[in-house]
Amino acid sequence: MKTQTIEQIGVCSWSLQATGPRDLADKVNALGLKKVQLGLTPHRGDQGVWDGVQEILAESGIDIVSGMYSTVGEDYTTPETIRRTGGVVPDGHWEENLQLAHATAAVAKAMGLNSANAHAGFLPHDTADPDFDKLCGRVVTLAEVFGAAGVTLLLETGQESAPTLLAFLGELKKRGVENVAVNFDPANMILYDMDNPIEALRLLAPHVRQVHVKDAKRTTVKGNWGEEVVVGTGEVDWVAFVRILAEADFEGGYIFEREAGDDRVGDIAQGILALGAAMKEVAG
Repeated sequence: MKTQTIEQIGVCSWSLQATGPRDLADKVNALGLKKVQLGLTPHRGDQGVWDGVQEILAESGIDIVSGMYSTVGEDYTTPETIRRTGGVVPDGHWEENLQLAHATAAVAKAMGLNSANAHAGFLPHDTADPDFDKLCGRVVTLAEVFGAAGVTLLLETGQESAPTLLAFLGELKKRGVENVAVNFDPANMILYDMDNPIEALRLLAPHVRQVHVKDAKRTTVKGNWGEEVVVGTGEVDWVAFVRILAEADFEGGYIFEREAGDDRVGDIAQGILALGAAMKEVAG
């Protein structure tokens, strides 16, 4: 079992609503962190890569540990709208998203990054569904684009159950794809009302290379979003979460992602204390 430590903790650039590289560095410093996942394309209001960001963060001893590839046309109004528009599912945006993948992979390579997240979109639960094969083919293409840049593609969890994602990863393996792994986000499974995050992590742990630290409360109205909350105040069992990763000898980043609230730095700081406490409890 590998002890999980606070040195593994980082933050998503887009969560801090920074106005530029120096503002980002200041906010990361305010949190006492030294790791950032950087939006390489505009993501959730983030402007994506800024000129000189790598150098400016480095001045403060902050490392960019992974990137984020985002697709165009996503509509997060409801779970149903993102089901139709998320990731590389929509035919109407596929060519544009493929061009964007080439540009994003080039940026990741120039920055020396070895991994980047992506939302593939909702994976059909039935492997016999024609859309399963189509989406699998598109992810294979993305993997080839990023693989040529030396980058592993990390698929975000939440829009499908763990068994569905495992089946998808298995199909990618059959097609010779070696550079696709998982970025596990426990809150997404609650927000989408899709799976139990702890049981899902048990199944997916061998494939997990990075996690998003985010918490949530499940909806009481089917078809509505759950509620994202400060880490430690939602339904994720963080002690169980950390223990599973420790038992899997996880060495990746615990990257905080906060996409709600008016005090992102304050909320994340509170969450860091909760996660740190869980790590300490697991370590004994």
